[in-house]
Amino acid sequence: MAELLYRLGKLATRRAWVVITAWLLLLAATVTSMTLAGGKLSTAMSIPGTQAQLVIDDLKKSFPAASHGNASVVFHATSGKFTDAQTAAIGSELRQVAKLPGINSVMNPFTVQATKDHQIANLKAGARKVANGKVQIADGLKQLVEGQAKLDAAQKTVTENLAKARAGLAQATAGYTQANTALTQAQMGEAQAQAAYDSAAAAGAPAEQLAAIQAQITQIQAGAAQAQAGVDAASAGIAQATAGITQLKAAQQTIDDNQAQLTAGKIALNQAADKLPAAEKKLYQGERILAAATNFRTVSKDNTIAQANVVFNLPTDSVDAATKKAVAAYLTAHVPAGVQVELSKDLTQSMEGILGVGEIVGLLVAAVVLFLMLGTFVAAGLPVLAAILGVGIGASITMTLASVIQMGSTTPTLGVMLGLAVGIDYSLFILNRHRRQLKAGMELRESIALANGTSGNAVFFAGLTVIIALVALNLTGIGFLGLMGDFAALSIFIGVLMAVTFTPAVISRMGLRVLSRKERRALAAGVESTDAPAATAATDASAADASAKKPSYFASKHPWISIVGATAVLVLAAIPLASMRLGLPDGSSEPLDSTQYKAYTLATKAFGAGSNGMIVAVASLEKPVTGYQQLKTEADLATEIAAVKGVSAVVPASVSKDKTKILFTVLPTTGPANAHTETLVRDLRALSPKLAATYGTLPGDKGLGITGLVASNIDVSAKLSSALPLYLGTVLVLSLIVLILVFRSILVPLIASVGFLLSVAATMGVVVAVYQFGFLGNIFDVHDPAPVLSFLPTMLIGILFGLAMDYQLFLVSGMREAYVHGLNARDAVIAGARSGRAVVVAAASIMVFVFGGFAFSHLTQVRPIGLGLAVGVLADAFLVRMILVPALMTLLGKSAWWIPKWLDKILPDVDVEGAKLERTHAIH
Repeated sequence: MAELLYRLGKLATRRAWVVITAWLLLLAATVTSMTLAGGKLSTAMSIPGTQAQLVIDDLKKSFPAASHGNASVVFHATSGKFTDAQTAAIGSELRQVAKLPGINSVMNPFTVQATKDHQIANLKAGARKVANGKVQIADGLKQLVEGQAKLDAAQKTVTENLAKARAGLAQATAGYTQANTALTQAQMGEAQAQAAYDSAAAAGAPAEQLAAIQAQITQIQAGAAQAQAGVDAASAGIAQATAGITQLKAAQQTIDDNQAQLTAGKIALNQAADKLPAAEKKLYQGERILAAATNFRTVSKDNTIAQANVVFNLPTDSVDAATKKAVAAYLTAHVPAGVQVELSKDLTQSMEGILGVGEIVGLLVAAVVLFLMLGTFVAAGLPVLAAILGVGIGASITMTLASVIQMGSTTPTLGVMLGLAVGIDYSLFILNRHRRQLKAGMELRESIALANGTSGNAVFFAGLTVIIALVALNLTGIGFLGLMGDFAALSIFIGVLMAVTFTPAVISRMGLRVLSRKERRALAAGVESTDAPAATAATDASAADASAKKPSYFASKHPWISIVGATAVLVLAAIPLASMRLGLPDGSSEPLDSTQYKAYTLATKAFGAGSNGMIVAVASLEKPVTGYQQLKTEADLATEIAAVKGVSAVVPASVSKDKTKILFTVLPTTGPANAHTETLVRDLRALSPKLAATYGTLPGDKGLGITGLVASNIDVSAKLSSALPLYLGTVLVLSLIVLILVFRSILVPLIASVGFLLSVAATMGVVVAVYQFGFLGNIFDVHDPAPVLSFLPTMLIGILFGLAMDYQLFLVSGMREAYVHGLNARDAVIAGARSGRAVVVAAASIMVFVFGGFAFSHLTQVRPIGLGLAVGVLADAFLVRMILVPALMTLLGKSAWWIPKWLDKILPDVDVEGAKLERTHAIH
């Protein structure tokens, strides 16, 4: 490989403009393809197969609208309560937003709140109606009882009187018959007596006889008159009895009519009483549902803050930035007078402008470090130019492929971050080697080719190590993390190609201007620099007089102090790691003056922190439910969910078409990044067995599905945590194999691996202290401490492993060469450390500043990555590789280079530093 790179360096010097032009054309082509492809990045991160993702997949089938992406908008009346005019204006504005392309619907908070208030009023009115109905029915029943008693008494009186009247009629009729018979007999007797009188008178009966007969007639007439009076009296009795009976029959009809009315009243009251329990039951279930949703509001109680919701046509990970920008632009441009509008992170999160102020400052500082090291602006500008060109190509390719591959928003950022730092360093290694050789008197083109074959070979192996570590992220089985590793590896690959082709070509055009004026004057005067390559220095040292004064190096001179001091610092920095929590940043992590943070704090103030990250719950039933049973089931489940500690409100949102799934929105009492909210998600998932046993939901985890931001974070973190041991083990095994191959030693790789673990632990400890504990929050703009970025530990392990092996190669390979060339173990450590420390210090400093610039990025997800990489490089390069490793190797002495003979025979000679090439081509 060294010989191949040597020839490639020769070719680049002869065809410099062809090489430079080819890279520039490649940049133009990739930028053009990126522009035409219009790649999109997703701000959402998901892992197929997790519980939360399975619920989301189910939502797409059962509740299509619920699977769409959404974002909240907060309106704040800046001077008192919302006026009717402001409310109407906001409603009109939201209706216009609903008409924008890509928008499914917009929730008007005032309408939703009014609907809820109306429902509460209806329930109260219903309760009053039921209560009044109960009173009316009780009063009616009382009146019916009293009326029935009166009717019964009247009926009794009428019945008794009717009996008496009928008896009187019968008696009067009998008297009439008897009186009439007596009258008839009297009339007949009177006729007979009159006939007898007439006969007697005609016969000339004596006067006494006639008088007797006349007296008899008079007596009969008196009896007839008496009989007539009886007839008249009996007739009057009959008429009176008949009239009485008629009146009593009329009274009976009245009683019958009243009885019919009373019976109808009874039937009506019974029907009302039958309906009352059903209405009362529905009312009760409605009251239970509203009780669970009491704390859910879209307009604050004081009517000063309202939270609207914008629903997109597509899931969150498919909504393009243009749609979000259009919504944000319209909302901010048409806000009513006296109203403040703030937009949530879901609506404003964008990865546009990857290089912000912090990143540019980091690049400028790196350029200053290069100038201080190289002493010339021309030479200092080359590594920066090479890195920027390589990053431009890598980022353009990434964004082009983003049009056909769904990738996270941090994917190109990671590539830019690594591409800048590594691109500068790799170019610097070759440039620095070339400068040293020039100052030693080597011819220009030969020096370029030899630097490319030696340091370029080390760059190749260093880059290969980083690439392998990044590509190995695919072993985690986490798609978005594997993509991040793949495209970051692409940036490293391009950086390596730039270093071994573009850098030699540009150097050849620079000529001796890569040296400062002072260095060029010294070279012209024939003064040879003592800054020779590592292997040459080692060879010269081996040939020096044994009595000559030996060079010193602090870590070798004071190994125990160095080991204890470096280890103590690393372990102390690693202490916070024991308390690490993983998650994703929410709106509270955004800058204080950002609209995302203002939206978060306003919503928290008005509706509680949980309103910034509601939980979605889906209950799956064994049997469909309809009508009252559906209402009761909703009330039962809402009440059970609301009873879980940490739940502020539960709102039934929808029922699937097949009536077997019920969707709930759960409002936590704490924010998305709070540990209590994570506990709540676990408690809700643990509720499934109880719901299955009591309310007929599906058994197992299928009964109650939980998803949402917090649930997804928990699942992602759990998946990453489970994949971490495999990945870390793979990385450690890989490091041992590579280092055994390079250094032909057993203990050196072990030391390197232990040092790597210490630097990773210290790095994560610092990240936890800053972002989770808020330590130095004023410096890093951490005003609301939150969990550590969920994928950061895994990603840092991969990246820091590659970078740590870079520094291990550049420092310890020099020690190896010095030892092989005859120096004793201690002096070889000193020679290698002294020859490589300058370039490693410069390279590590550049990385620290470049990564440190990203620690102050305008993108909150990028900040912990930048700080972690900056601290990791600082710890690994300066504490582990330059202090701990040399100190341990000094104590181990020549045993550090021990390797079994059988293994030494079968290992290929990779000659990382190109020592053979140097001996073959070096010209002194």
